[in-house]
Amino acid sequence: MSTQNNSARFAFFYMLSLVALGFFAYSVGAIIFQMINKNIPDLLSTFSGKYSTNALKFAISAVIVAGPIYYLMMWQIGKNLFKGFLKKDSGVRKWLTYLILLVSAIVAIGWLIAIVYNFLDGDLTTKLILKALTAIVIAAVVFVFYLYDIKREETEGKKSLFIKIYFWITLVVSVAILVSSFFFVESPAEARNKRHDQLISEHLMTIDNSVQIYYNNENMMPESLDTITTYKFNSISADNTQDPITGQKFEYKTTGKDTYEICASFTTSTLNQSNSLEEYYYDQKWRHDQGRYCFSRKVEKINKNFAPVPVN
Repeated sequence: MSTQNNSARFAFFYMLSLVALGFFAYSVGAIIFQMINKNIPDLLSTFSGKYSTNALKFAISAVIVAGPIYYLMMWQIGKNLFKGFLKKDSGVRKWLTYLILLVSAIVAIGWLIAIVYNFLDGDLTTKLILKALTAIVIAAVVFVFYLYDIKREETEGKKSLFIKIYFWITLVVSVAILVSSFFFVESPAEARNKRHDQLISEHLMTIDNSVQIYYNNENMMPESLDTITTYKFNSISADNTQDPITGQKFEYKTTGKDTYEICASFTTSTLNQSNSLEEYYYDQKWRHDQGRYCFSRKVEKINKNFAPVPVN
């Protein structure tokens, strides 16, 4: 088996390890960043400084998928180096290893630029120091490993203690970080419940908009939800007036000449503010408790210039 005949195979190992390493290293850092955001909340944080369950879930997914692929490719590369199938002076090895070094350096620089930007934008110093240390350590570990690997004088028939230590330490630390991350993210069942409640809230917002349209055209409140679903100037459907999962119809009643109440059943609560980016952008008017919850709403009269004016 010659190096020339297997250059494409080795290039595949290195390129796949590069892609997997990119996802793996970045996502390990992203998990730590989200842990820092969760434990050191800052109400004045910018977008990147707020805890995001979606970002954390993506990072967890990337570590679970990319991590094993990266270690498998590294094992394949190490095995071929040890057996002499892949020569230490191989062009494929040198070019792609230096490419990995370049990419790791670029990612580290990008991370540090973002951290400095957030510092200048007023983020908390403690958060920035912890994030900077995280970025520097991850980048340094990757850079030092590949620099050592490409500088090794002997590879065939020689096992490196440094590489063995690198393999096990990074594996143990990554698994520990991954396991810890599950304490910061909701279960799949809870995430589904939140999506269910969010869809209910979107239906209620649609109904509210339709009630506004009906009132402004007819100068009266609709008697029921069926009234607005059959209204000639309205695009709402009957599906928007009920729970998308259970099919239970929302409870609607007028409480005055320009006020109404609408009730629905929720599986989660959004009343308590959190540091989550998703909660931060949640419409305050539609926050709800768990179980049956009612919203009191007042319609607004729209003048000819489409500016809302109070109703007397």
